[in-house]
Amino acid sequence: MTRPDHDRIPEVALDWHRAGKGAALATVIETWGSAPRPVGSQLVVSGAGEMMGSVSGGCVEGAVVEEAQAALADGQPRLLTYGVSDQDAFAVGLACGGTIRVLVEPVGAAMPEDMLAAIVTAREGRVALAYAVDLESWQRSLSASDGPHRDRFRSDKSGVDDSLFVAIHNPPLRLVIVGAVHIAQALVGMARSCGYDPLLIDPREAFGSEARFTGEVISHDWPDEAMAAIGIDARTAVVTLTHDPKLDDPAIQTALRSDCFYLGCLGSTRTHAKRVARLEEAGFTASEIAKIHAPVGLNIGAKSPAEIALSIMAEITQVLRQG
Repeated sequence: MTRPDHDRIPEVALDWHRAGKGAALATVIETWGSAPRPVGSQLVVSGAGEMMGSVSGGCVEGAVVEEAQAALADGQPRLLTYGVSDQDAFAVGLACGGTIRVLVEPVGAAMPEDMLAAIVTAREGRVALAYAVDLESWQRSLSASDGPHRDRFRSDKSGVDDSLFVAIHNPPLRLVIVGAVHIAQALVGMARSCGYDPLLIDPREAFGSEARFTGEVISHDWPDEAMAAIGIDARTAVVTLTHDPKLDDPAIQTALRSDCFYLGCLGSTRTHAKRVARLEEAGFTASEIAKIHAPVGLNIGAKSPAEIALSIMAEITQVLRQG
């Protein structure tokens, strides 16, 4: 996945630092009330005054940039607290204001360059990593997803525990869609709007054509082969839409043997019962089969392809955020 600019803050910070411009990372570490940006949001500021990202949607950016420039000058980290007024909050689309706490770290002087480089490398390789800062001693550490902060990776939740701030760097979300049908045409756009990188798989080239899915990433390999090629991890959701066991079943079996956080399959209750029988015959256990969401999507009475796609995206979101 090619990350959008607003999600490349660590990469840009490292580039600016190595180019000799200087770089300070500002990170939202706590919020109260209707804060404009969630915990983990970042802004990077160079010594030349360049900036990318946001910690407040514009409410206090100017003050944070000034503090970042001062941090670059003296090499010291800073903890900043800002109250966002109701008037300022309304200007960025919120009904009322709140309070945000921001950590500012000059790269090299406070945040070690090698730690930032390790974060960037992990992000490139789709490896989950946690960056922790003790806000009293200023000691820093990195840990993997099976380390001391493993509970935060599943919920993708950065935050403060006592005096320790933990920033979670998870791989980008992906949605693998098997079957280039009408529902898929609506689903790929919704997925991208929700921050997912969609991959469409359909060996039937007439279905998975550029004309029907302009600009989308399409694989014409057999589903299990395509999924094996990209690797299905815990940041991946899988949806099968073909109604054809020859195409759906290899994808389902691959997904059930993977760490994907969601597997949804189109089809009626009767269709799913037949699917279950085939999976049992293939050696899958009842607990493994129970991971399948079928019929796929939340029961919102969806009728049209777009409404069904909406129900699917809603269920994926529910499992990701509440599962």
